[in-house]
Amino acid sequence: MKCLVTGGSGQLGRALAEARPAGFQLKALTHAQFDIADPVAMRRIMEEFSPDIVINAAAYTAVDRAESESGAAFRINAEAVDLLTQECASRAARLVHFSTDFVFDGSFSRPYRTDDPTAPLGVYGASKLAGERSALAHPANLVVRSAWVYAAEGANFVRTMLRLMAEREEVRVVSDQVGTPTHARSLARATWGLIGCKANGIHQFTDAGVASWYDFAVAIQEEARLLGLLDRNVPVVPIATADYPAPARRPAYSVLDKSETWRLLGTPANHWRVELRHMLLLLKGASNG
Repeated sequence: MKCLVTGGSGQLGRALAEARPAGFQLKALTHAQFDIADPVAMRRIMEEFSPDIVINAAAYTAVDRAESESGAAFRINAEAVDLLTQECASRAARLVHFSTDFVFDGSFSRPYRTDDPTAPLGVYGASKLAGERSALAHPANLVVRSAWVYAAEGANFVRTMLRLMAEREEVRVVSDQVGTPTHARSLARATWGLIGCKANGIHQFTDAGVASWYDFAVAIQEEARLLGLLDRNVPVVPIATADYPAPARRPAYSVLDKSETWRLLGTPANHWRVELRHMLLLLKGASNG
């Protein structure tokens, strides 16, 4: 089975390559090697590799910048997905595409199911929702919604917190936005599992549990101190979203219902704190290597 991964240098792209099951011939391409918004490059690469499955881990993820760069966000997160969908359909290949909790407005007080109404609050969420709809135009395709993804490499909340906690006398973190942190490695493994189950349509996956960004930051400091990645504690101060103004609005509650995905995979995910510890161990190993 030949599989093409876009966004191969990103945290999810790398995790997908590392978690590749036996029986898959995988080609992971970086943005420099494959700009998914370039239809000429897309056709050339698809012809050269002729994949059975395309996993699209490329995305425009700058949530705040998307408010002033809507054209770029939609070009990558929606228009390019439409091109991929058409190209895959013409070659009888399946597309696996990733989406986000930001397709919801956060007004619910229970986990969002796949069939709950979508209502993105900003450009980023709207562009990802448009990408979902493009991918789902072909019934064999799979859309995997996830949230708060981080890894031992790349730019993400965990690495930012570690840097700020080492540099500053305190860190201030929003406490009234609630979701679930997700280790990229968990998401990659679940994605391969869903591919193996021949799942299609929309499925949702995060690690288990619930947290605010403040809770997540407190846990990062506690776990990092235990592993020696930080040599001191600094106060982690909870603040309201209103105290940290940003161009893009975020959902206040964006926990996803993963029950159907976990049923298909035969097991629930690890709790997010367990996976945070795993990620920090990987980070420590890399720094000691």
